[in-house]
Amino acid sequence: MKYIDEFRDGELARGLVRAIAAEANPARTYRFMEFCGGHTHALSRYGVTDLLPAPVRMIHGPGCPVCVLPIGRIDMAIALTLERGVILCSYGDTLRVPASAGLSLMKARARGGDIRMVYSTTDALALARQHPDREVVFLAIGFETTTPPTALALVQARTEGLKNFSVLCNHVLTPSAITHILQSPEVRRHGSVPLDGFIGPAHVSLVIGSRPYEHFAEEYRKPVVIAGFEPLDVMQAILMLLRQVNQGRAEVENEFSRAVSREGNKKAQALVSEVFELRRSFDWRGLGEVPYSALKLRPAYAGFDAEQRFDLTYRPVADHKACECGAILRGVKTPRDCKLFGTVCTPENPVGSCMVSSEGACAAHYSYGRFRDDD
Repeated sequence: MKYIDEFRDGELARGLVRAIAAEANPARTYRFMEFCGGHTHALSRYGVTDLLPAPVRMIHGPGCPVCVLPIGRIDMAIALTLERGVILCSYGDTLRVPASAGLSLMKARARGGDIRMVYSTTDALALARQHPDREVVFLAIGFETTTPPTALALVQARTEGLKNFSVLCNHVLTPSAITHILQSPEVRRHGSVPLDGFIGPAHVSLVIGSRPYEHFAEEYRKPVVIAGFEPLDVMQAILMLLRQVNQGRAEVENEFSRAVSREGNKKAQALVSEVFELRRSFDWRGLGEVPYSALKLRPAYAGFDAEQRFDLTYRPVADHKACECGAILRGVKTPRDCKLFGTVCTPENPVGSCMVSSEGACAAHYSYGRFRDDD
């Protein structure tokens, strides 16, 4: 299959392994963060980490939208359906994220909450049209990749005059999270690791382009290589990062040039800008309060803002004391460092969000058997 098979070629992979081994200086350690959960799964699924030389260490980042959603935001959604009687629409992964009082959206549905799994924002709009006598709320989550579809749904809802549709917005921003990891005293206080470079996300970069990462190369002297999700994509990105570090360079390079441009998708960016504006602050699981890291609806779309329509108040909730999701999202620990991993906490019975999502680090390690300690 074009653009798939050639990026899984075994002979090319062996050549990249040799090149990475030759480039890696055995006298030092290289720490590269793959920000996106899709890359974490590619590393585990294809055994890439097992092929890397000892000096190269991959650090899991907070680029899993379900994983970084704090418990308090799930509690808000549960309250909407159990206490306000709304039809709540959500993507599938979010349904199983543990919330307060032993609940999750799935368990709230078992208690009578009208919670529907949808595959797109258009599914939620269709439900609002089908049930004009019911309030329909779409639980919007995700990074820049899923924000344009939410914006389009809101534009369509306003055009149609759908009075019973609203959005509980939890869209978050990649560059803000990276900045927080690099400079926040709060993150350092809770524990962080030195980083030599980043593998930039693929799908996010389709929307925002490579330009926003130039700040990290210029200001923080951290190289960034945007990579696709196939094994050879990731291996090539690691080789490119190694070469930058060894040569003393800090630049933004685009391995995924077959899909990502410097400017990104300007039409999608304009649509998002029309509908959304920055929140002053937003609570992330594992990172705490991150300034200007999330979006909210502009005043012109305030009538579709579920937080305003239902007068919702966010209340932070601490994670399970034994769960290490926060530390894993900061890259301080690996899934195997958590005492609950693979025993009490499994995909069938998740304690933390990192075991729930298809992009979560714990789910990747569990699903593909990568239980080797990376330290």
